[in-house]
Amino acid sequence: MENGEWRRQGDKGMGKRKSKAAGERLAERFAGWGEEARRATQQFVVVSYDIPSDRRRNRVCKLLKDYGERVQYSVFECVLRPNDLKRLRERLKPLLVPEEDDVRFYRLCETCRRKATVWGTRKRRRWEQAVVV
Repeated sequence: MENGEWRRQGDKGMGKRKSKAAGERLAERFAGWGEEARRATQQFVVVSYDIPSDRRRNRVCKLLKDYGERVQYSVFECVLRPNDLKRLRERLKPLLVPEEDDVRFYRLCETCRRKATVWGTRKRRRWEQAVVV
């Protein structure tokens, strides 16, 4: 056998180079799969609102700060699990007057989010690296 080569019994001249242990190769092959699955359960949601009452608007803003990052005066970007989005909607509902207030939820897939263009001084945050507690 030459320089790190090995042969199974019955192989005729077809040796394979053994560079890494089988466990290491599997770990490399499947690296990040858990991260993708975790990220797949999260959704990137843009929440915008138009609320004429200062009191209600401030309450909505305070609530949204618990779920995401404020990117403009009436716009938040959030990374939410489906249950968190449901809970956010449940908590928002009693704060709003449907005849006067307007709140919108835009769910964006990862591909659409990456296509977003931001003009101005604020940098887009890499939400893949954010820690959601």
